[in-house]
Amino acid sequence: MTTHDDQLETVAEIMKDTRIAVLTYVAADGSLVSTPMGTQDFEHPGTVWFLTERDTDKVRAIEADPRVNVAYASGDGWVSLTGTARVSEDREKLKQLWDLSAGVFMTGGPEDESNVLLEVSGASAEYWDSPGKVASVLELAKGLVGRGTPDLGDNDTVSL
Repeated sequence: MTTHDDQLETVAEIMKDTRIAVLTYVAADGSLVSTPMGTQDFEHPGTVWFLTERDTDKVRAIEADPRVNVAYASGDGWVSLTGTARVSEDREKLKQLWDLSAGVFMTGGPEDESNVLLEVSGASAEYWDSPGKVASVLELAKGLVGRGTPDLGDNDTVSL
């Protein structure tokens, strides 16, 4: 039987193996907008940090409606993290998370007030645990030739 801790470990491993996540938020007109974001850190799968510039439609939309989803995909599986985001101006945390890739996409540095953090607090994570590339291909082939339903790994939702 899979425990809550096992589920959290699975979610964390998939998230750690994914360099670029997809952040989806609600735009001012009510439409959903998705954008690639580099996960800078997460203390626990329920708290994820991103760097961004303050003067963006994304930040304005999140300040108006903090509901977000963050999607992760790696060779180990997929995670759909649902939660809320908030803008943080924690300069110490920003300095801690700043790296070379941030300087490529953002002007200034961690001291620049136009750069802020997005902290996503997850409520739940749905995950699909992949048995690996070779096993997935074999299972898909089994399904295609009519020899049963393919076993593509575990799927579950875990509260964070």
